[in-house]
Amino acid sequence: MVPVRLSRLAMDGTAGTNLVVLQEVQGDRMLPIWIGRAEAEAIARHLEGVSVERPLTHDLAQSMVALLGGAIASVRVTHVSESTFFAEIILSCGNEQRVVDARPSDAIALAIRANAPIFAAEALLAHYPALSDAGDAPGESTDAGGYQSLSATGTPDSAELQRYLEQMRPEDFGKFRP
Repeated sequence: MVPVRLSRLAMDGTAGTNLVVLQEVQGDRMLPIWIGRAEAEAIARHLEGVSVERPLTHDLAQSMVALLGGAIASVRVTHVSESTFFAEIILSCGNEQRVVDARPSDAIALAIRANAPIFAAEALLAHYPALSDAGDAPGESTDAGGYQSLSATGTPDSAELQRYLEQMRPEDFGKFRP
C-alpha cells in the first residue's frame, strides 16, 4: 500500500459526476475515483469547516466508533472491479484491528474527519501515469469546464485522464483546502 493524500475534489462537467483525486504523498501519481454527490458534499463540507446543527452520516459513524472504544486507524483503497472501486476502513479496537468493507468515498470522508492516513494499492496507482498536480489548491465540486475526455460510465484510460487534468484551470478547483 502506498500513502496518498486527498488532492482534489472536483466535478466532471461533461457527465455531471463528482470525483475525488488521491495523490501519492511522495510522488506524482494520482488516482481519480468517481463518487456520489452526497459523499462529495460531505467531504467538501468538512474540508471547508462548515458545521451543522445535527451530526451527519459520517460524523455519526465516527462518533459511534469512538463511543464503542475504537478509532479509525487508516483507510485503504484496495482494488477496482468492473469500474467500481473498493476500500477498507481499518478500526483500532483496543489491541485488535478490525477491517470494514466500505466505498472509497465513505472511507475517505471518515479518514479526513479522524485525521487517519489514506493508502492506495500500488496496482491502482500504477495504472495511471505520473501527472503534474496543477496547483496545490484542491477544489470544491464545480464545473470543470465540460471536458469531453471523461466518461460517466467508468474510469477513463490514462491518456484521457491526463488530457482532462492538463486542461483544468486553477479556478476550476474553488476555495477549500485539505
